[in-house]
Amino acid sequence: MTATIRPGRDADAAGFIALIRACWSEYPGIVFDLDGEVPELRALAAYYAAQGGALWAAEDMQGRLVGMIAVRPEAEGEWEICRLYVDRAERGSGLAACLLATAEAHAVAAGAARLALWSDTRFDRAHRFYEKHSYVRRGPIRALNDLSHSLEYGYAKPQAGIAVLDAAAAASAVPRLAALLVDCVASGASVSFLSPLGRDVALAYWRARARAVAEGRRVLLAGWAGGVLAGAVMLDLDTPANQPHRAEVKKLLVDPAHRRRGLGRALLARAEAEAVAAGRSLLTLDTRAGDAGEALYRAAGWTVAGRIPGYAQNPDGSLGDTVIFYRQASVLPLTFAALRSEGKGSAGH
Repeated sequence: MTATIRPGRDADAAGFIALIRACWSEYPGIVFDLDGEVPELRALAAYYAAQGGALWAAEDMQGRLVGMIAVRPEAEGEWEICRLYVDRAERGSGLAACLLATAEAHAVAAGAARLALWSDTRFDRAHRFYEKHSYVRRGPIRALNDLSHSLEYGYAKPQAGIAVLDAAAAASAVPRLAALLVDCVASGASVSFLSPLGRDVALAYWRARARAVAEGRRVLLAGWAGGVLAGAVMLDLDTPANQPHRAEVKKLLVDPAHRRRGLGRALLARAEAEAVAAGRSLLTLDTRAGDAGEALYRAAGWTVAGRIPGYAQNPDGSLGDTVIFYRQASVLPLTFAALRSEGKGSAGH
């Protein structure tokens, strides 16, 4: 990246207008009506400053404006990312990621616990970018009733915390969850895959799980740390007819860069609370003997039901044992209400 990021000024109006007009022109049906619909572009720095927000511009080596982003406070604890645009010639250079990091850091320093944004449903490239940076879909699509007949997706992420992902959020989280799975398998995690795990395989796995969420057969929880979707766990509710009281905990994953900070234990505790909410009184899971998961489940008070020798292949090709755990809901250490409150207001609800 060769562009320089600096605070935006009202004097940048011509550059902002040209950049947004060019970006919108890439999509059919989008009408750019400056004075009728976006007159604030003529003094955009003042517009965001009046709302307690901030604006940045990116210039190339010739002084041409090639990128922009803004941020402003919204609801209590939540800030909105606005107007992220990058010139076509700068895409893929890392400029968009730098602009986003600049706006996010400003919001967090100002006390933001959550970040949110809206993106036109036609902006597929932007959706992939936001999903890569740990944003997930939130809430219904909104209509702007403008000349472009715009429909927008809402995206959000907490700085830290755990959220239950609904069907839309789960589907949008697939790329980040796939990357998380690949990294965990590469670090030796025992999660039914062997390294190297291909990204296409990981994507297919999570797409199928997102469908199960939409069908009500699974509960998917995501955990964020430092604004990164760094952990996940699932509850399998698709149990046989004679086991309506049971749920199985599956794929407890924590990004290797975020381990030993309590995220795994928090995800497990929240999964237990969600099982109670779903009317499940018996929880089961299995894990490779001797790995970090076994230590976590023992420390969390789960009971060992048994050990199966030679159950699964280890990364080195040898066969390893697996340990079966269970937990009765009646002995969960925290109340359901207390655990639910941890993720109140998080993305995905």
